Amino acid sequence: MATSCDKDFETINTNPNAPVVVPSSNLMTNIIFLGGNQLYSTFVNGDMGACWAHQFSKVQYNDESRYIVRQSVIQSFWDTFYTQFYSDAVSMQKLAIAEGNMTTHGVSLVLQAYALSVLTDAYGGIPNAEAIQATEGVFFPKYDAQDVVYDSIFAKLDRANMMLASGQGDITPSFDIMYAGDASKWQKFANSLKIRGLMRISNKVDVSAELKATMAKPIFTSLSDAAKLVYLEEQPNANPMYETVIYSGRKEWKVAATFVNMLQSMNDPRLPVCANENGDGVIRGKPVGFINVPNDDYNYDNVSQVGAFYTEATAPAYFLSFSEFQFLLAEAAQKGWINGSAESYYNAGIAASMAENGITDGNAISTYMAGSGVAFNSGSALNQIGTQKWIALFGQGFESWTEWRRSVSGDNAKGIPALDPAAEAFYSSIPTRYNYPRNEQTTNSANYKDAVSNLLTGDDLITTKVWWMN
Repeated sequence: MATSCDKDFETINTNPNAPVVVPSSNLMTNIIFLGGNQLYSTFVNGDMGACWAHQFSKVQYNDESRYIVRQSVIQSFWDTFYTQFYSDAVSMQKLAIAEGNMTTHGVSLVLQAYALSVLTDAYGGIPNAEAIQATEGVFFPKYDAQDVVYDSIFAKLDRANMMLASGQGDITPSFDIMYAGDASKWQKFANSLKIRGLMRISNKVDVSAELKATMAKPIFTSLSDAAKLVYLEEQPNANPMYETVIYSGRKEWKVAATFVNMLQSMNDPRLPVCANENGDGVIRGKPVGFINVPNDDYNYDNVSQVGAFYTEATAPAYFLSFSEFQFLLAEAAQKGWINGSAESYYNAGIAASMAENGITDGNAISTYMAGSGVAFNSGSALNQIGTQKWIALFGQGFESWTEWRRSVSGDNAKGIPALDPAAEAFYSSIPTRYNYPRNEQTTNSANYKDAVSNLLTGDDLITTKVWWMN
């Protein structure tokens, strides 16, 4: 001790392999990867998304498809999007501000807006203004109502649009696993995501003026603009559906009878892409639900599995696909909220979905688009648009369920397409939200109770409608 000193103490005791400050771009990889993995997990994408939207069905382990939800999944979804995705996006914003990098600042706002949109669409009212504020002493955040959350989302996206257009700063391409550092693509994503959000709340708010204003900004114009994560060939960086269904051999996820019957009725060339043949060499779906499966009627061999195209290691995770965006524009045009031809947007949506499914036979596509029930008819256009959007969203379980929920209204209680509850279901109606996580009931009890009291029925149930539903 007599000969000790503190010369160069901080330098000697600093680990060069554990930096305390990193460039803002470096956070992008993990944020995007976490979001894709959570939304495409078999529990969220399959059980509590595609099964509820009658696209997938299961021949075993059927609780979630019968609306008996696994609370650990509810908690994991909340934790991933708050404490990892959103929290890291906020950290990215702080780093970008310190760097004076308006480009990555804009990207951080897009990612924050995306996380908030997923969370509020899942649960309803959520912590927003006070979320991720522990360093400021806020340990028990209040919940904001869903309309307030959406105002915040739109404000973030508007700021992101301006920052991404500024040309100030840049993105390290290797860390951007969505757009490889192309700020113009992120700007298009910001504005296209705003259009999706405006359409989502359009049953409650007059969005026509905001839609027209946003249409004048850079938006998706081609398949290459789509916001998606393309996975890699090997674990742990492969598509979660591949990792569970193929790598781990969990084959209980099959195609739903509703989906198969719909596509067969229209001679849809996407069906053999979405579904494999069963043991008898035909494509056969299973009604969603039933307690005692597998059985002689529905089992691993006689029900078609989800198509190999959707369980490939490199299958992408879409945050917003080009086909979905075209159908949103078709609906907006049909309702007179934006300029342009609803029929043109509708046809572009079908063409985009065909391309997204690897279908390139122009004659087959043209024949399908001219077919009965598919060829655009202004008298039934909204039903056609909703149905084709539902088909195009196959494999995007959370989004397909969410867009179906938006179509449910007082005079159309079954939505578009018309869906019935699962067979032998625990509830008599299809779920319309996730219940709040159990941890919130204990660690944030007062604000949790206040949030529940503001739900439409005052009950924290998966059958309580969120604000933007009619």
